Amino acid sequence: MSQNLSTMTCIEDLRVVAKRRVPRMFYDYADSGAWTEGTYRANESEFQKIKLRQRVAVNMDGRSLATTMAGIDVKMPVALAPTGLTGMQHADGEILAAQAAAEFGVPFTLSTMSICSIEDVAQATQKPFWFQLYVMRDREFIGNLIDRAKAAGCSALVLTLDLQIMGQRHKDIKNGLSAPPKLTLANMFNLAFKPRWCLGMLGTKRRTFGNIVGHAKGVTDLAALSSWTAEQFDPRLSWDDVAWIKERWGGKLILKGILDVEDARRAAATGADAIIVSNHGGRQLDGAVSTIEILPAIVSEVGSQIEVWLDSGIRSGQDVLKAAALGARGTMIGRAFLYGLGAYGKAGVTRALEIIYKEADVTMALCGRRNISEIDRSILVPGTYPT
Repeated sequence: MSQNLSTMTCIEDLRVVAKRRVPRMFYDYADSGAWTEGTYRANESEFQKIKLRQRVAVNMDGRSLATTMAGIDVKMPVALAPTGLTGMQHADGEILAAQAAAEFGVPFTLSTMSICSIEDVAQATQKPFWFQLYVMRDREFIGNLIDRAKAAGCSALVLTLDLQIMGQRHKDIKNGLSAPPKLTLANMFNLAFKPRWCLGMLGTKRRTFGNIVGHAKGVTDLAALSSWTAEQFDPRLSWDDVAWIKERWGGKLILKGILDVEDARRAAATGADAIIVSNHGGRQLDGAVSTIEILPAIVSEVGSQIEVWLDSGIRSGQDVLKAAALGARGTMIGRAFLYGLGAYGKAGVTRALEIIYKEADVTMALCGRRNISEIDRSILVPGTYPT
């Protein structure tokens, strides 16, 4: 491990380096929320309110975080969440993150809005990964996307339900977010101070949305792509569409974006394999509840029928354990691995996973537990966690 990486001891360390190395529009895209960013901040701060019970004079030997998520073996109850424009945090970012995840022993989820295509990632990793689906108005395109994911050997489909329309993210509008970045004077000035990023981008052909360009009707260049994406997110998405997608896919299905008990009941009734309690990282409905606040109510309602996972706000292994203690069978990290990717590429993603694993492992031991299956509310201080 390089000296720089060895000094990265928490996710915040990686974030600081990523902010320095990634162009402003793409760093802001990853590290921002909708409107006031109140929900974005609450996702993290509500975790901090939950206190752990320290236990002593217990056997801490032979610990294991290994478990399963939707029947898939994982080294710890963590998967890499689908994140758009990952290949703009670092050249070939989706490929590098998928490789790091596969080598570490956790799942990687490729976004519909990725820079590297499904086929790019499949060819570069040679191991199954998950694919995340956004529902577009062009249902023929969506059907083809599902078929492409099948052909690539994807082992689960993650259907995102909370982006029928896009929440307003002020920074993206102000930065004129695009992939690749438009060569405005402000952008060129910013890029001049990001030489590592620029050199990486010069060395790859992957600079726009690989799953869309050349696959969607009429989308052959950046101008056509921009108008297509603005029109395509489908506000008519319904539970009937979930049934159609489940049948077309035929494999493991995970529903992402559940933040309400009533929606959790509807999601469990679809026969999906798991649901993800998520508010899109605070990037959609600002003012919504944080995920860790609503998790216990959703677990209480449907946890006996379907696996309940959580994303949005996890920045440490302690957060993973707190979510597990409140009933989450798995978690997903987005920004945490993106910081590592933007800072150090593939090695940075690995480092982010190492950090979270070590934090979870040591915390589990100091709470008097040796196996992730033993983690429940008894490791938390009563009165400090939502019920």
